[in-house]
Amino acid sequence: MSELTLIERTASRPFRIRPNEFDVTGKVRVSSPSDVRDAVQDLFQQAFPGSAYDALWVAFHDFERLFRGNYEDYFGCDTLYHDIQHTLDMTLAMARLLAGYEKAAETADRLGPERAVTGLIAALFHDAGYIRRRTETTVLNGAEFTGHHVSRSAEFLRSYLPRIGLGAQAAIAAQVVHFTGYEISLDDIELDDPRDSLMGHLLGTADLLAQMADRCYLEKCRDRLYAEFVLAGVATRQMESPSGIQYVSGIDLLRQTPGFYRLSVLDRLEKKFNRAYRYMEVVCDGRNPYFEAVEQNLTHLERVIEREDWSMLRRQPPCFTVLAEPMRHVSGLVSRYLARFRMPARPTPEPLPAG
Repeated sequence: MSELTLIERTASRPFRIRPNEFDVTGKVRVSSPSDVRDAVQDLFQQAFPGSAYDALWVAFHDFERLFRGNYEDYFGCDTLYHDIQHTLDMTLAMARLLAGYEKAAETADRLGPERAVTGLIAALFHDAGYIRRRTETTVLNGAEFTGHHVSRSAEFLRSYLPRIGLGAQAAIAAQVVHFTGYEISLDDIELDDPRDSLMGHLLGTADLLAQMADRCYLEKCRDRLYAEFVLAGVATRQMESPSGIQYVSGIDLLRQTPGFYRLSVLDRLEKKFNRAYRYMEVVCDGRNPYFEAVEQNLTHLERVIEREDWSMLRRQPPCFTVLAEPMRHVSGLVSRYLARFRMPARPTPEPLPAG
């Protein structure tokens, strides 16, 4: 499916306003682990009637403990963009893709419940690598792990799955999670069974679609993803430009987002992931509400860029981390980091009241 076809298919769809904490259907509160767990369980049981859900129940419980700072020696989630809501939103998208694939695939090609459990647990912990251990005292925020967070997530999965009786799937999960990142070439991911590769395609697709379909994606890029890039050293990475800076502000990051979508995201979705997004239509009455929301976000962004009116981005989404005042806390870290480069901290435009 070409980019033009995607736009044509989604441009005429009516959109309804949904609360900031809900998924693209407006039915599931993706800031709530229990709500997402129940929605995923419904999809899982539809796809695999009679199959045990115990391991996934435990995984949801442990996910919440990890991200809320109650798991062994971990601090909990302190990244603003890659927060609890993002992972839950992505996991729900993964469950829908899995259910759609199982319904559409020939019997011999189906993934089966065991492989599906592995894929869903990989989804729940695909960003575990951002979470600091309590022994990592020199690291001030999990965003500093951006460049190798997927490898850290793989390490976590490799040690976690044996604890819940799924040790045989640990090595596969540690490979599959790399479909969500850029640390290694997708062609270098070593999987013997093509069904495991397919699971990786579903996982990578879910990660891209869920974050870009978020109702507050644009505001989160400007106010949160840019901050993570600064703390990771990505925003200040030397480039072939007069300033030597990749992103000088959150607004600059947004200016580059349409090109990122066309050149990188679509290439992954269409080619690298072999159009795995099409399985969403199987469980969504022939529609892909994620693409509809993505196109709505990008259309609005292009309108904002054309008008140079950044006050049009006025949503104020809640942030689900362990920090008491996450925006203020991370803003202070960003200011101190930029001061090291003798760069002025670019203030985020004061958000307007929600309209």
